[in-house]
Amino acid sequence: MNWFKVLEGSQRSASGLEWTLWRKLPLIFLVGTALPLLLWAALEWLGPQTSTPQSIWTSTAGFVTLGAIIFHWTMVLTLAIGCAIVMVMKGPGYVADAYPVAHSDQPAKVPAAPAAPADKP
Repeated sequence: MNWFKVLEGSQRSASGLEWTLWRKLPLIFLVGTALPLLLWAALEWLGPQTSTPQSIWTSTAGFVTLGAIIFHWTMVLTLAIGCAIVMVMKGPGYVADAYPVAHSDQPAKVPAAPAAPADKP
């Protein structure tokens, strides 16, 4: 069964930045996840091991790192959705199934509004 009917005469637009970004998204995802984790791991490894104000700051950095990673994932997902939308919009045009309209050949006539009564002098 053919789900989509391509509109005759429609042309695909040339690909642009969306395909470049689409191909780089896995790398962007991995680098954006790995860098904050590596920085946080280095901070935990090189930081103080005793309970000092610096160690409290170090433990807070873990939460900040987690927030930055989740924010990054959200931005990558948003970028992926945007790329997918642009790719679909640049593709060929499609014809939707038509619905029959009862008055398509002869539109219904709208009754005229009643005339306002004339003022008598």
